[in-house]
Amino acid sequence: MKTITIAIDGFSSTGKSTVAKQLANKLKYIYVDTGAMYRAITLFAMQHDLIGKEHLDKTAIIAALPSLNISFKYNEKVGFAEVFLNDENVEKEIRTLQVSQFVSIISTISEVRRKLVAQQQEMGKSGGIVMDGRDIGTVVFPSAELKLFMIASAEKRGRRRYDELIERGDDVKLEEIVENVLKRDHIDSTREDSPLVKADDAIEFDNSDMTLEEQFDQIYALVEKAIGC
Repeated sequence: MKTITIAIDGFSSTGKSTVAKQLANKLKYIYVDTGAMYRAITLFAMQHDLIGKEHLDKTAIIAALPSLNISFKYNEKVGFAEVFLNDENVEKEIRTLQVSQFVSIISTISEVRRKLVAQQQEMGKSGGIVMDGRDIGTVVFPSAELKLFMIASAEKRGRRRYDELIERGDDVKLEEIVENVLKRDHIDSTREDSPLVKADDAIEFDNSDMTLEEQFDQIYALVEKAIGC
């Protein structure tokens, strides 16, 4: 069986990470959640008061980039690789609504994108990788053998994200989540540097009304076709 690169792009809360993890486990590939990398830098900026509702210190964020080390370490208890920022596990901290409110803004900073794209390309240079994000099929791995572009209605995506946060014990409102989803869609799609767009050769996949099992079965069939099984 040949080894391929799988690039999964799409809007927020379309289930990219969920199916990417499933595929990586099934294929014994490396999984990289690029969104988590941008979230880690966002968390750093928030912790150092470099970003807020009324301010963004882009110069200070860019100056701090060389000192930021983002890595993934597999946790057998949870069954996936968790995110570490300068050797500190920040997996839980980066998944909050507060980080979600600012991550798309951080993602517009060209210097941030260049740093993370270079790191992502290094991770996947040998193939056998599943990577999800916003510009994987267009910028990071334009030659990936399989490219997926995940979509779903804003209402469905908001509900999924809301259910995740409630299950974690977060105090959030559904209306706030849907508003955040729509705001991130706009920022991701209109930024000047690597905007979220569907690659010409990507397969659009609408999972608005699918179960996780249905989604995985249909996508795995596409993977088998790309591999040549």
